[in-house]
Amino acid sequence: MDDKLKPADPSDVAGSIAFALRFNRRKRFHEGDKLMADITADHIIRPLDNSGFVIMKKPPAPGGDNPGQTGNS
Repeated sequence: MDDKLKPADPSDVAGSIAFALRFNRRKRFHEGDKLMADITADHIIRPLDNSGFVIMKKPPAPGGDNPGQTGNS
């Protein structure tokens, strides 16, 4: 495995989950609300973090986009 993995920041994971809850590919879900998506993502991340789960993150691909990224890498 040539990619250098590092632990993902919980806020980045929550941002990616919230993005997935609000959008289907690039199209916004009409019934989805940003606040509800953020709350739901936070409720998913907290127990994972408290249970010691570690989600790994690869460096961003050159020239690629990362729509769910919320923090600095």
